[in-house]
Order: sequence, then structure tokens, then C-alpha cells
Amino acid sequence: MTKNNLIAILILLVSVTTINAQVKPLPYLKVSPNGHFLMTEKGEPFFWMGDTGWLMAQKLNQQDVNNYLEDRRAKGFNVIQMIVLHDARDCNFYRDSALVQGNIVAPYMTNGKAFSDPIQYDYWDNVEFIVDAAAKKGMYVALVPIWGSVIKKSDLTIAMGRLYMNLLCRKLQDRTNVIWLLGGDIEGDEYQAVFNEMGADIKEHNPKQLISFHPKGRMQSSTWFQDASWLDFNMFQSGHKNYAQDPDGYGEDNWKYVQIDYEKNPTKPTLDGEPSYEGIPQGLHDTLQTRWTADDVRRYVYWSVFAGGCGFTYGNNSVMQFHRLTDKNPAYGAKEPWTSAINNQGAYQMQYLKKLIVSKPYFERVPDQSLIAGEQGQKYDYIAATRGRDYAFIYTCNGHNFSVNMGKIKGDKVKASWYNPKNGQSMLIDNFDNNGVREFNPPGDELLGNDWVLVLEKE
Repeated sequence: MTKNNLIAILILLVSVTTINAQVKPLPYLKVSPNGHFLMTEKGEPFFWMGDTGWLMAQKLNQQDVNNYLEDRRAKGFNVIQMIVLHDARDCNFYRDSALVQGNIVAPYMTNGKAFSDPIQYDYWDNVEFIVDAAAKKGMYVALVPIWGSVIKKSDLTIAMGRLYMNLLCRKLQDRTNVIWLLGGDIEGDEYQAVFNEMGADIKEHNPKQLISFHPKGRMQSSTWFQDASWLDFNMFQSGHKNYAQDPDGYGEDNWKYVQIDYEKNPTKPTLDGEPSYEGIPQGLHDTLQTRWTADDVRRYVYWSVFAGGCGFTYGNNSVMQFHRLTDKNPAYGAKEPWTSAINNQGAYQMQYLKKLIVSKPYFERVPDQSLIAGEQGQKYDYIAATRGRDYAFIYTCNGHNFSVNMGKIKGDKVKASWYNPKNGQSMLIDNFDNNGVREFNPPGDELLGNDWVLVLEKE
């Protein structure tokens, strides 16, 4: 190594150290005292607004990572879900292999971290870079250690899982912005003993980092791990099927998963970690099918959060796989490049739900369908309601008229207004006596996508 090269590397390392020193670590997250929400270790509300950047470690260079994270930060996202190992043959953008000959217990790791030297900088260093880049932007990273398909192909044993997780835990043990998602589109009973061991390993080495389980479509973590001491919060995947494609399940009614988890003991927070993605074909595999839109994404987020969810994870077909026009055989018929798909309407509109939820006292909020007078409706006529002591939110996804049992919140009089999920703007209706039954007629025609939130507040 020449003297100039040595000086260049020293300068790089000093600059990286200086940057890291300037970044204030994010607070660890924990479960709220009532068991239904997440909060920071300082006691501040944490509403999970996630995005699925599944293949960030495999497909993005460092500049793209920063551009993507900055876009998501600006749009109000605070959690990115990412797969550490999606395939045993994984390489990153820089052609660094994750494993030696595809062996899960033989990660390909070098002894250095000098990015200017491609021999020293490896796949796992790049994973660290992503986690740290997110922390600098005030964001958390929810990591799936090994995707379910790799677990099945490798026939992962308890010993293999322990070795792999010990390595990964040590690698990321000081990161306050790491959350773990075991599983990865897989049923929990297939390798239940392995997942239990992996969860226990994380709690042993990194006890302050939260853990959940990302299950297969139309399934929920609570089915297998509700009593597991390592499972801090529940996650379900409501999936990508419409009502007709899922006749024996819940179809698009993702709020039903929340209702099940909300009533379970011990009490744990829950959220939809993979609903239908914007721009993905309904049912996934037939690319000629109708594609889910921003209207659908909004319906899923309001339904599930008003039912008691502690957050929500948005997804976009092109963004989750970071599709480029030069990619061969993109998944699920992705056509739009990720660099433009990040600006799809649904991604913009998630922030308005987050702003609404955190604008009121957070930890007192409960789902309350008794606010609805008469039938709560089925399918697209379903009306979702949630409230605190002095406020209530009631959501319709199609501008359907509904009646409200007044008197459910405090105050002799209430101020009523319409909140627009498309742009976050409010429109005053009037002040009303807080008693009896009152009918409300949302603006516009009754039409799917003409969604509104009725906001009632103690005057």
C-alpha cells in the first residue's frame, strides 16, 4: 500500500468517525404500559409508519440508499422494512457476496471497512451502512434476518439459526434503531423451534431491540407466538387478494386481524406489516389483473389503525424491489422504475393519517364501533371508528352516509369537521349538542375512493 493510499484511507475513516459522532442515537423503542402501542424509551408516542424497502441491501448503492431514505423521511415514514438475506446467492450492488458458497453459517466477511478498498468492504459492512444511514435521518430499520424461502431451501436448524443470529446480533448490537422481524413470508409452525431460538438469541444479546414476526399472507404472528416472551408486538400480513380471490378468508377486511389481536392475552401491539401494495396486481401472480391503487392503500391504513393498530406498513410494487427498467423478469409485473414510483400518490398520503393520529392524546385512543348507530356496514360500506376521551375519528372509504351515537366523548357540545385523507385538509361542519343520534353526509357522491374522516372534538 502506498503512502498516499494510506493517507486517503485514514482521512476517510476519520471523516466517517466524525459524522457518526455528530449523529445522536435514536431512543430505543418499547411497548406502552397498556400493551397496545409503541413508544420511545423516553415515553414519547411512536406511531409506526413503515415502508417496504425489502431489497435495499441487495440492489442499492450508497447514494441511492441516501436518496431513498431522504424521500421516505420527507414523506413521514419512520420505519423501513428490509431483508438482510433474501437468497443464499445474494450479492449487493458492489458485487460483494453475502455467503461463502451459499452457506448460511459461513457469511463472507472481511477484516476491514474501508469503502475505498473493495476487498475490505463487504456485504455485511453495507448492511451496517444502511442501518446507520437510516439513523442519521431519524428512522428505524426493521430487519428480516433470513427470508422464509431461504429458510426452507437451507432446511435451517436450531444450531444454524443460532450461529447466524449470534453473528448478526454482534454486528448490530449497538444500534438503537434496529427492530427484528423473524419469519419472512412463512408460516410460524414450519420452523417454530428455530424461530423461538432466534428470538431468544436476540433477547440475550440485544435485549432492547424489539422483535416481531412477519408471517405468510393472510396470517398473523399471534397464531404461533402470542405467548413467546421474545415477541414484543404482533404483525400480520393481510395480503394482496381481493374479496373474490379470498372467499374463505377476510379478503380486504384487514381490520378483522387487528380485532383478533387486540383482544388476546397477554396484550401486545399489532399492525398490518404487509397489506396490498400500490401498483401490484390483485392476487399477485396474474399481471393482467387490476392493480391496487392509492385509494385501496388508504382504505387499508384507516381500517386497520382505527381498529386498534399501533401503526401500518405501506408498500409499492416497484419500490419494494427497487425496480429498474434494465431489470430482467421483475416480480409481479413491475413496470415503473422505483425512482419515480416513490412519488406515487399513496406514498404521499400516508403522512396524513400519521398526522391525524398524533394530533390528539395518543395512549388513550381505543377502537369503538359503538360510535356507529345501526349497522356498521360490510365490505366497502364498513365504517371504522376510534376515539379518545375528548375526540373521535370515524372513517368511510366511499362517502357512505352514516349515523353516530353522540355522547361517547366528553363535553356538552362537540365541533364536527371532515378530514380529507388525500390531502390532510379539514373542513368545518358545525357545532352540535353531544347527545342523541346524528346522521352525517360526507362531501361528494358515494363512490369508492371518496373517503373521509369525521372528526368530533369536545368544544
